[in-house]
Amino acid sequence: MKFDSPATTSPIDRGRVIGKPLDRIDGPAKVTGTAPYAFERHDVAPNAAYGWIVGAAIAKGSITSIDSGAAEAAPGVLAVVTHRNAGPLAKGNMNTAHLLGGPGIEHYDQAVALVVADTLEQARDAAKLVQVDYAPVKGRFDLAAERDMAIKAPDGFGGAADTAVGDFAGAFARAAVKIDQSYTTPDHSHAMMEPHATTAAWNNGKLTLWTSNQMVALTLKDVAKTLGMKPEDIRLVSPYVGGGFGAKLWLRADALLAALGARAVGRPVKVAIARPQIPNNTTHRPATIQRIRIGAGKDGVIDAIGHETWSGDLPDGGAEMASQQTRLLYRGDNRMTAHRLATLDLPEGNSMRAPGEAVGLLALEVAMDELAEACNLDPVELRIRNDVQYDPEAGPQRPYSSRKLVECLRHGADRFGWSRRQARPGHMRDGRWLVGMGVASAFRGALTTDSAARVGVDGMGRVIVETDMTDIGTGSYTILGQTAAEMMGVDLAAVTVRLGDSKFPVSAGSGGQWGAASSTAGVYAACLALRRSLAEKAGFPVDQATFEDGLVRFGNQSQPLGKLAGRDGLWAEEKAEFGDLAKRYAQATFGAHFCEVGVDADTAEIRIRRMSGVFSAGRILNPKSARSQVIGAMTMGVGAALMEELTVDTRFGFFVNHDMAEYLVPVHADIPAQDVIFLDELDDKASPLKAKGVGELGICGAGAAVANAIYNATGIRLRDYPLTIDKLLERAKGSALFQG
Repeated sequence: MKFDSPATTSPIDRGRVIGKPLDRIDGPAKVTGTAPYAFERHDVAPNAAYGWIVGAAIAKGSITSIDSGAAEAAPGVLAVVTHRNAGPLAKGNMNTAHLLGGPGIEHYDQAVALVVADTLEQARDAAKLVQVDYAPVKGRFDLAAERDMAIKAPDGFGGAADTAVGDFAGAFARAAVKIDQSYTTPDHSHAMMEPHATTAAWNNGKLTLWTSNQMVALTLKDVAKTLGMKPEDIRLVSPYVGGGFGAKLWLRADALLAALGARAVGRPVKVAIARPQIPNNTTHRPATIQRIRIGAGKDGVIDAIGHETWSGDLPDGGAEMASQQTRLLYRGDNRMTAHRLATLDLPEGNSMRAPGEAVGLLALEVAMDELAEACNLDPVELRIRNDVQYDPEAGPQRPYSSRKLVECLRHGADRFGWSRRQARPGHMRDGRWLVGMGVASAFRGALTTDSAARVGVDGMGRVIVETDMTDIGTGSYTILGQTAAEMMGVDLAAVTVRLGDSKFPVSAGSGGQWGAASSTAGVYAACLALRRSLAEKAGFPVDQATFEDGLVRFGNQSQPLGKLAGRDGLWAEEKAEFGDLAKRYAQATFGAHFCEVGVDADTAEIRIRRMSGVFSAGRILNPKSARSQVIGAMTMGVGAALMEELTVDTRFGFFVNHDMAEYLVPVHADIPAQDVIFLDELDDKASPLKAKGVGELGICGAGAAVANAIYNATGIRLRDYPLTIDKLLERAKGSALFQG
């Protein structure tokens, strides 16, 4: 099915199931412990052995020797896999570093061995007996030190590395009001609940991986390439994923080493990457240095805007595209963006929830607050004055498919009580607490990609959906089930959804918040094909048949779905292919974050007092699951603002705080009740369901609203994240605000 013209009226518009705040259909299995996660597949591998990864103790260099004799002789040990006996291994297309190191070492904690034993405890203990000698070489671990050696980043997922329109330098030089500031964000860890984990088994030369992965089809291709196998000889199964945030987009060491271990011992093997290994063994969001320059008139209207970003990665890696939202969010006839990439020998940098925008807006939305103050304007009003209804780089010939940023700002300001904000910083108190309010715009591109599904009806009239789409906690099971229920005219309880199996049609996968728009489009397309088949079998005109209450109707005639499907059932498989609408129309999701903080006048402790967000993201398919996604993302935004940081040991090249004891994330006590509102909107150019994703929108701008609230409370502007107590106290020396 081609989607190359705006969506028209369809069964989805009935809204009998779509748009309802229904409970997640996978919820009971998860809360009762019966959902089969990758490491717990005792049903398919009751005799599995266990593998434990040995990570490199240096960040760069080579292995000079490995002595695994003591480990191999330890109780219960079945094998030790290293580069010496693993056989030839390629590198996956989506991997920056090899997943099994040796003899070369590319980063700290890169896997150098897998110890396989009868029990997890035996494997873990024997792993300590593997003796590895190294020849380390000097590495590059400090982004600030390598900044001047950075080169133009390769074009990537976020588009061209650099863009330019008009005469930015000239317009900025002439501007009546100028902002020129630098901001930094640290490396971040995904810190998802479930670690990377895989159970692997071989049968007659064919490999099955029960794994925790977001992108089934792409990962299968990389497994095939890495092992030198035919893709058809591999099956990848990932029905339940306990969080990912981008960490599980691609093939990682758990899956590869489980496959190698299972091949070596001739029985299934389970491998989970231990929590302290995850930050250094897998991927992270790279640190950034960002320079933002804005030139405006005294009325706050922007004429020149420039955003430059520096980040680092391993050789052949990619940049954190933190300037990309600045290309699209605000007006300005003269503009430029640039991305520079330094070579760093730290673990691989890669996608994390809302790559680019999440950290880019931490800088841009603070710069906008600084511009508002310089122009003596309310920060909400400044953003409204700089709204633009078209792609400001392409011009009016590329309008937005829908854009309700102004409505989000106005509605949010009214709901939050923004009028009570004191414009002069440090002038609102509640006892010992300095109180401030902050605002920030939210922006995340509305990405789409082709997606396929298979939908059937059995002889009992039950609808079955099959697609390799994954559910990483986002509610995929439910919204795909709702899509099929609405299209086929049945209750959600009459739909079975099967996900995450490479035997199923290839979907969009879980990434880029495209589940709501892309994966549902594949199910929608398959349902259209199935409706045609059922109507034709009933002898009804396809374009006049209606589906409701488990029946196909035409006039006063009707036939049950189950009867038409027959004993063998009836199936249809279809693919939704997105045309050029995204080129003709700028497509994005929008929102406005509002935050109130309290800062202790004695200790500089920062507390979130309340948060509110108003969002515009097309048709909201399930308000309950959408709200859940947004409040989780807002919470991650608070973490990025106040506490999250992978601390780099720049001497030895590794992340020091590599566990949940010292990599701090928000907990319940840090987050008050969060108010979330979705504006009514249908975007007929975004997807056949007129929907867009929301999974990443909530993190975009949330941290900047916190930062701006801290400034409003204290009058102290911090530009280096996270905004911790020590930084605030250092800047507050001599300030009357912190003298009681």
